[in-house]
Amino acid sequence: MTDGTKATRLREALADIKRKHPLLAIGAVNALAAHVAVEAGFDALWVSGLEVSAASGLPDANVLGPRDLSDAVASLGRVTELPVVVDIDNAGGSGRTAERFAYDLMRAGAAAVCVEDSAYPKCNSFAAHRAQTLADRDLLCEQVGRIRKVAGDGLVVVARTEALIAGEDMATAIARAEAYAEAGADALLIHSKDTTGDQARDIGRAWSHDVPLVSVPTAFPDLSATELGEAGFSEASP
Repeated sequence: MTDGTKATRLREALADIKRKHPLLAIGAVNALAAHVAVEAGFDALWVSGLEVSAASGLPDANVLGPRDLSDAVASLGRVTELPVVVDIDNAGGSGRTAERFAYDLMRAGAAAVCVEDSAYPKCNSFAAHRAQTLADRDLLCEQVGRIRKVAGDGLVVVARTEALIAGEDMATAIARAEAYAEAGADALLIHSKDTTGDQARDIGRAWSHDVPLVSVPTAFPDLSATELGEAGFSEASP
């Protein structure tokens, strides 16, 4: 299966309105984890910036570069044909660096990248030592456009807003997500750390666009995949 085919199949699966259950992606940063994911029946692999950083003994603070993530993707591709979604954080904080991430990761075999609107240098969403801050909305729109220009249809582009993490209201989060969809994102991730899962349900109710929703339910693991699907999400990446 070519990388472009992986991206196409992932894009089509995300957009399948007949799907009753969201696609399930699991974190994997090496070939051993990928083997376990295949045996467990997951639909995709999620290369988390936090996990790759931790596995390398580095802080989750824009220390990783495209080569670090590309090496992880290549190791997964040696053992499985599952599509790989790569968390590229804020893609280095500029349009040019976003192009570099897209080019290198596509060549390494990634099917998708997830780029977020956190300010550079990034702060982990769950960090207690300082608050999350947001980049200008137009910057992420530019990054999405540049990734699309470099990759064409060869990468699924997931645009992630940290607006709710930064303390903004739902209207602001939805407005940012809408702008990223218009910029060319294939899917939207409105991140939440509400442990009750109520905010995740609110996101599903508030999102009225055709562009599919992705969830990272780290903070609300008790909300099942079925419940996320009923709330309107097309992919869940624990």
